[in-house]
Amino acid sequence: MSWTRGRRIRKSCARRNRCLLAGRESESRQKKKKTKQQQNATLSVSAPQLCADDADKERKEKKYRPDEPIVRGIFQIGKKSHNVVLTATRVTWTPIQPETPTADHDVKRQEEYVELKDVFAVKVKRRRSAGQQTGGTLLGITLFQCKKKGLKLKEHAIHLNNLSEDHCEIWFKSLKEILSGFKNRPKSLKVFVNPISHKKEAYQIYLDEVAPLFKLADIEADVTITKRKGHALSILKDCSLEEHDGVVCVGGDGSVAEVAHGLLLRAQMDAGRDTDSIFTPVQAALPLGIIPAGSTNVVACSVHGIRRGMTAALHIIMGHHQPVDVCSFSSMGRLLRFGFSAMFGFGGRTLALAERHRWMPPSQRREFALIKTLANLKPEDCELSFITSHGAEDQIKAERSRDGEDICEHGSWQTRQGLYLNISIMAIPCLCSTAPRGLAPNTRLNNGSMALIAVGNTSRSEFIKHLKRYNSTTNQFGFSFIETQTVKAVKLRPHSQGRCADDVSENEECNTKTMPIISSEGTYPWNIDADLLEVPSELLIRVHPQLLTLFGADMEEAEEAPVKCSCI
Repeated sequence: MSWTRGRRIRKSCARRNRCLLAGRESESRQKKKKTKQQQNATLSVSAPQLCADDADKERKEKKYRPDEPIVRGIFQIGKKSHNVVLTATRVTWTPIQPETPTADHDVKRQEEYVELKDVFAVKVKRRRSAGQQTGGTLLGITLFQCKKKGLKLKEHAIHLNNLSEDHCEIWFKSLKEILSGFKNRPKSLKVFVNPISHKKEAYQIYLDEVAPLFKLADIEADVTITKRKGHALSILKDCSLEEHDGVVCVGGDGSVAEVAHGLLLRAQMDAGRDTDSIFTPVQAALPLGIIPAGSTNVVACSVHGIRRGMTAALHIIMGHHQPVDVCSFSSMGRLLRFGFSAMFGFGGRTLALAERHRWMPPSQRREFALIKTLANLKPEDCELSFITSHGAEDQIKAERSRDGEDICEHGSWQTRQGLYLNISIMAIPCLCSTAPRGLAPNTRLNNGSMALIAVGNTSRSEFIKHLKRYNSTTNQFGFSFIETQTVKAVKLRPHSQGRCADDVSENEECNTKTMPIISSEGTYPWNIDADLLEVPSELLIRVHPQLLTLFGADMEEAEEAPVKCSCI
């Protein structure tokens, strides 16, 4: 009896232990199943994002060598599939094809690439229906390259086709990160457009040729359409420029001169310079971009070598910087303005006459003023003083002390006195359609000096021969009555002897062919960057090396010499 009872107890305990063990195993299996489901759910939902986050973290933490692959992929370029590799400096693609005995040689020969320093934008490529603004079927990514041919720059699209969202996203982020590392490329620009420049086509040039490129490069543009002369200057003196990476002017030489003067004047105000004294100016804080939309565009052509809106816009987008010398014009110790070039005598009289006939169309007005001034050609009696430049020596001094002592103060003054038909002082070559080699072909953009060209009194026929030579390759200064100097400072003091108006009637003549002329107001007209400036007394002109930075490239490094200019 006791044996039977003990057997039942042992069986009951064994059953209870088996149930407990089974329960524990079941609970363990449920926990494992639940954990596995959570892991699967996490992987199925967030695997691409986790991969992308890991890739981003790795890219930020790791500094790649120029030739080390960052990411690889297969894309369709044209009608063929290619193996594409992204490194820190370039994108390389090689066609995928069956192996041949000369496979290595063929692949190396067919390999193509684009340098990332020449790429200014990357976009996700999608197919959208008419009117659709967002979404669409993914096609791949597109690289926008700045291609150079001589002096011209143009955009070129490279399409990398792939239908994988994750793959294209990784490539897009990688490319954007590299492109954002180019520090000179602007992200925000202050743009001034002169709507009445030339044939009133400046704003349309901006909309057609410039604005689409700025948008493609993700550049924010704060556009101001000027309403009057001096409008851009007044804005630059007061507005906040800290959020901008550069200033752009769309217009002719007068508009460019106003914006450049505004930028430099703002820099002197911020630095606390006293402009009512002879001072050493400080550099402008922001670079200036010039979109040529005027009649002559000598500043734009001198920097870009060509009158083309797309070329100028791409120089701005790519962040090409070119330091440029600038002149200061002072009278009686007071700063009048900053500029690039000036003409006194024939050049000043022609512009003054054209300004009095603004009711005429621009081309007709210029032609009328030129012919009328030639018909009444008279010399100016003046005292001309200058300090010569020592070339490379002055340039080295300028590079060592750009914000220090002005190099113009060193040297002795040389003085000439006599009758002059025209006097030109230019800090840049001043290329234009009528002077493809430049009005001052012997100077450069940033050599720390100015070209002084003094045309003495001579006959009208000889003076016309001199003017005609600007449009040819012949030396336009090869005359006995012309003196040229490389200078760093000029003083010009006209003498008031006699009076003869510019608008003398056809039946009236001045007493002698050598009688100098002055204006009826007692002031002397100066042509400063195609802008009329009336000066009553002596004018002091000094050059300030590399005072302003323009968006552009050094033309001496271009593939083609700037012999021809398309500024028409």
